[in-house]
Amino acid sequence: MRILLAIIAMLGAADFTIAWAADSDFNGRWDITVHGNTDCTVTCAWWLEVTGAGTPQLKGVFVGFPDGSLHELPDLAVRDGVLRFAWDRPAAPGRNGRGPSAPQHIDYEVRYLNGKLEGSMTGAKNNYTFTGVRAPAISEHDDGTWVKGKPVTLFNGKDLAGWTGIRSPQAEGWTVVNGILTGTGHADDLVTKEKYWNFELHAEYRLAEGSNSGIGLRGRYEVQIASDYGKEPGMHGTGALYTRILPKVNAGKPAGEWQTYDIRLVGMDVTTVLNGVTLYEKGTIDGLTGIAYDPNEGKPGSIELQGDHGPVEFRNIVLTPLRRLGGKQTN
Repeated sequence: MRILLAIIAMLGAADFTIAWAADSDFNGRWDITVHGNTDCTVTCAWWLEVTGAGTPQLKGVFVGFPDGSLHELPDLAVRDGVLRFAWDRPAAPGRNGRGPSAPQHIDYEVRYLNGKLEGSMTGAKNNYTFTGVRAPAISEHDDGTWVKGKPVTLFNGKDLAGWTGIRSPQAEGWTVVNGILTGTGHADDLVTKEKYWNFELHAEYRLAEGSNSGIGLRGRYEVQIASDYGKEPGMHGTGALYTRILPKVNAGKPAGEWQTYDIRLVGMDVTTVLNGVTLYEKGTIDGLTGIAYDPNEGKPGSIELQGDHGPVEFRNIVLTPLRRLGGKQTN
C-alpha cells in the first residue's frame, strides 16, 4: 500500500485522473471549443452527446466538422480510455459558387482529463485539437413570467455599426445598399458586437434563388433560411432549428420575396413564426447547431447572420430583451 501511494504521489494529480478515468466519464452533453481555428473557416464550436458509455448501450451524436448537421455515431467506441469515432463524407458536387468536394475519411480521438474532454481530429486538409466542457443545465423556461424590455434596433439601415465579422472586423462581403443589409453570398458570417440572453427577435429577409442562409441565436442555434418554396418541411429546410427541430409547415415564400421571422428564445425554449405562421412553439433546443461559433451555452451570445451560402438581404432587425417579471433585465 505504501508503494502504491508513493507511485500516485509521483504521478501527480493530472496523471492520477488519467489513470482512474472511467468509461462512464464520457457520458453527457459537451460544448466543444476548436483550437487553431480562430478564423472559423470551418467552425469554432462543436457539440457531442454520449450515453451508455461503460455499458453495451453506448451511443453518441455529434455536431461539427465537416457539415454541421446532427449525426449519429454508429462506430463510437471506448478503448483503453480513449473515445473514438469516424466520419466518412462522399464526394459532392459544387454549389453556391463552390467547387466539388472530394471524399473524406476523418478520425476523432477523445480523452477525459480533469473533468474535460481533450480531443483531436485527423484526416482532413486541416487537423484540429479541441476541448469539451459539460453543457450547463439551463432551468429557465418560457413560462409566462417574462416581460419585454426596450426594443433594440440591431441594423440602422445606414452602415454596419454594431456588427462585426467572425473572421475579421471588416465583415467582408456585406454592404448596405439602399437601406438593405446585403450579403454577396461569399461573405463572412456577421455577428452583433453586443450579446443577449432571452429575447424576441424580428427580422426580415430576402433570398436569391438557390441560396440559403440562417439566423444564429446567441451565436449557437440556427433558424434556417432556404430557397425551398413549395417543398415539404425538413430538418435542413426553411424554419427548421437546423437539424434539431422540425417545423410543422414550410411557410416560406418564393425566392425574391421579402419574408418575416419572429423568434422568441427563453432559456432553451424557442418559438418561431415565419410570415405569420407558427412553425413550433416552445420547442426545446438540445444543444449547438452547425452555425455555432460561441460554445458557451450558459452565457449571453450574439445574433448571427450566415453569409457564405449564397446572396441574401436583411432589413428591420429588432431585438426586444426579455426579463423575468419583477426581476432584472437579461441581456
